[in-house]
Amino acid sequence: MLEGILSGLETALSFQNLLMVVAGCLIGTLIGMLPGLGPMSIIAIMIPIAIKIGDPSAALILLAGVYYGAIFGGSTSSILINAPGVAGTVATSFDGYPLARQGQAGKALTIAAIASFCGGTVGALLLLGFAPSLATVALLFHSAEYFALMIVGLAAVAAFAGTGQVAKALMMTVMGVMLATLGESALFNAPRFTMGIQDLQSGISFITLAMALFALPEALYLVLDPRRSNRGRGNGDAIEKLRISRSEAREIAPVIGRQSLQGFFVGVMPGAGATIASFLGYAVEHNIARGEDQAKFGKGSIRGLAAPEAANNAACTGSFVPLLTLGIPGSGTTAILMGALIALNVAPGPRLMVDNPSIFWAVIISMYIGNLVLLILNLPLIPYIAKLLQVPRNYLIPFILFFTMMGSYIGQNNATELLLLTGMGIAATIMRFAGFPLAPLLIGFILGQLLENNFARAMNLSDGVSFMWERPMTAGLLVFSAVLILLPSMRARLAKWRRRGVAPGD
Repeated sequence: MLEGILSGLETALSFQNLLMVVAGCLIGTLIGMLPGLGPMSIIAIMIPIAIKIGDPSAALILLAGVYYGAIFGGSTSSILINAPGVAGTVATSFDGYPLARQGQAGKALTIAAIASFCGGTVGALLLLGFAPSLATVALLFHSAEYFALMIVGLAAVAAFAGTGQVAKALMMTVMGVMLATLGESALFNAPRFTMGIQDLQSGISFITLAMALFALPEALYLVLDPRRSNRGRGNGDAIEKLRISRSEAREIAPVIGRQSLQGFFVGVMPGAGATIASFLGYAVEHNIARGEDQAKFGKGSIRGLAAPEAANNAACTGSFVPLLTLGIPGSGTTAILMGALIALNVAPGPRLMVDNPSIFWAVIISMYIGNLVLLILNLPLIPYIAKLLQVPRNYLIPFILFFTMMGSYIGQNNATELLLLTGMGIAATIMRFAGFPLAPLLIGFILGQLLENNFARAMNLSDGVSFMWERPMTAGLLVFSAVLILLPSMRARLAKWRRRGVAPGD
């Protein structure tokens, strides 16, 4: 193992591969900032370029850099214009955008950069030390456990609901799951709920739904209420404030530590990935926060910003465990990376560490170097990126609308997506006025198809729903889900008892 690590270190530190790291990080960061493109699209486009490079280690280092660079850069559009073009940065917008509206865009981008760097670094170090052992953990998860894990993700909606809002959040989650059933299923080769519209056979695009729920309502708000154009912008000096205080550093340090570990282990599980890790990270930190700290979530909490950023970057690194050690792609992006490996005549799986140790360890070591490059590249650019908020809001409306429409159209190359975007955007604006949380709907949509597919497979394997209590890990995850759902109402009752001065046992 030591010999393999040394050969990987030599490969990763070669001049060509260092250039590949920098190029991948730059391309990924720029693509992540543009809503609608995302890592899957650009990696698919770059596969012919990677093949022409010839050297498998250099090609994979380049593509891996694009992957985690896009997740790193995706936080920028989420924070500045509330347009998360990458699924893994949706949770970042929940508190990142409110911070930007309060004139703290520079601080928000700094926290996101630090949390991303720490999450990616912790993930790379864990991957370096425990990759072979973690492969056996990934093998313990089957369809039943994945189904239960999706239930945990859906149960985390309680974290996005305020006091007395759990019912609304669950309602929106169910609506998201229902939207995920539109189009053809992986289990049934027949269109469902398409109302005869051929363009709906492939379902609703994630990008279209994300833009409709977050970016388009913001633009509509600015049109409907022009006074919002100058509200919450802060001043130029506030935007230049990039440093965080010692008290803020102490506040986010344990959050980053916890979510780096949790995010990595979530990423190790095939099928989980950065999106689930970021939502779970946000949910966990919301639920363990107390008093005023919990009340700040959704309104500009630095904990709520640091948690998903650390989790999603750690999960990106963790997702390479099943890809490299088992040959199992854990997400759409890693599936494309697996295709690139095969095109380069490298077979991912248990034999990769033995047959091609320099490739295996060079990719892992390059991830740490890449996270360092991302931090060095992004921190000096933050003052210039943050100045986007100094543009008058009424001038930003066309900018937001352009990227919203472009992102939606690029996703499917279909004009019907623009009609769906408009209709769902108007509906989302009405629901937002009515006090319905929109984040749970997106969670339900993202996890809905995975939930359905794994539930059907688990049912087939155990001839019924008995797998829910016969498999200990599945049962444990389902119990944890119930706790997540009940915790907010239990806290509300305890708070009510305390206000009345009555002990729970009386």
